[in-house]
Amino acid sequence: MRKFLLLLLGLLPAALSQAAIETKTVEYRQGETRLVGYLAYPKDAKGPLPGILVVHEWMGLNDYAKRRAEQLAALGYVALAADIYGDGKLAANREEAGKLAGSYKQDRPLLRARATAGLAALKAQAAVAGNQIAAIGYCFGGTTVLELARSGADLAGVVSFHGGLDTPTPQDAKNIHAKVLALHGADDPYVPADHVATFEQEMRTGGVDWQLIAYGGAVHGFTNPSNGSDNSKGAAYNASADTRSWSAMQQFFNELFAKK
Repeated sequence: MRKFLLLLLGLLPAALSQAAIETKTVEYRQGETRLVGYLAYPKDAKGPLPGILVVHEWMGLNDYAKRRAEQLAALGYVALAADIYGDGKLAANREEAGKLAGSYKQDRPLLRARATAGLAALKAQAAVAGNQIAAIGYCFGGTTVLELARSGADLAGVVSFHGGLDTPTPQDAKNIHAKVLALHGADDPYVPADHVATFEQEMRTGGVDWQLIAYGGAVHGFTNPSNGSDNSKGAAYNASADTRSWSAMQQFFNELFAKK
């Protein structure tokens, strides 16, 4: 009985968190393309709330990105997990994911357009305070939100979690209005030191208010448990980097939105 009660108590916070939020599918468009996002928000929200755009990893808008949106809603934000690929498409495997993500990385204007459409869909939500918007992204999504910032989008801030930092148009940093937080695995083989140095110089030249935090011992994809724990594979989960980066994001948002 005692073990049962302890288990029940352990489940209560998660249950209460789920009860405190609402979720729904949101359809929107970019040109002729149908996009299917996932909205999460506090159930009994009073008054306009800050809005957070969430951009998925290379596999597409899957449960991982949706869970992150739900976590943000539990913190008091309205979060829209955007659909970059369209029609809620998910990659069947890593090979297909690489092709999908690569096609958008090679077409940055389209990538920016898809992200901009998601931003517009978020701003259209009645509960969102239009002047308090940020965007976060993971891996491919981190690249995406940085490109969204470089487009000159009206954002308070962007957060890249283990995202690609390179861009074919570094001169566009002059368009960035948002504050930038890049959360990086110090041993990430896909974002080598020269990419980091180039990104830092891009931010300086563009006059951006930016931060970069590198987590020692972390490689690519350090926030996602599905990546396993073998750093030699190039992408692996790192529990401490996951926790620390989420805390850094919250502190960043507290600064952006003056939350106490």
